[in-house]
Amino acid sequence: MNAQSPALAAAVWPVEGRNAWLKAVLLIAAGSILLTVSAKLKVPFWPVPITMQTFAVLLIGLAYGWKLGSATVLAYLAQGLAGLPVFTNPGAGPAYLLGPTGGYLVGFVLAAAAVGWLAERGWDRRVVTIIPALLFGIVLIYVPGVIWLHQFLLAGDPTATFGTAFSLGATPFLLGDALKLCLAAALLPTAWWLIGRRG
Repeated sequence: MNAQSPALAAAVWPVEGRNAWLKAVLLIAAGSILLTVSAKLKVPFWPVPITMQTFAVLLIGLAYGWKLGSATVLAYLAQGLAGLPVFTNPGAGPAYLLGPTGGYLVGFVLAAAAVGWLAERGWDRRVVTIIPALLFGIVLIYVPGVIWLHQFLLAGDPTATFGTAFSLGATPFLLGDALKLCLAAALLPTAWWLIGRRG
């Protein structure tokens, strides 16, 4: 699984030839719309409602590959930076990206690039390899997210600990993300299996 292979989107709809740029733009636009919708969609869950945004980030990275996947997340962030209401909570612009969730948004780019790179090496084709790829992607979202949140908390309370940041910014979401991981782990290998049958 070291040799590079096409990501799912490239296998279904190759981004090459004279119209490669147009296909890439359409895929980026579709991905950024998916990210916006997934950010606004809140599913009732315990201990907190969950959005499907982490799932969308990982799915885009796996399906698009690392270049197109990270470009899609960057385009989504650029829309929010420009003031469009694309994020989960109300607000947009530079202030939102510098707020308490800014680290998670940075993590979205890292996760999409990482899982996309692994997908291009076949890690998304079997459950036994996609699960560690997805876990790595989730870690890349949480690490900058919790570190950033800790710094944000310290600005208001110098005694705030990293444990407090973790309990606020990670613990309530772990179960929901585990379920989203299972969904992605089932979806991608199934999609590849269907492509194989069609081929």
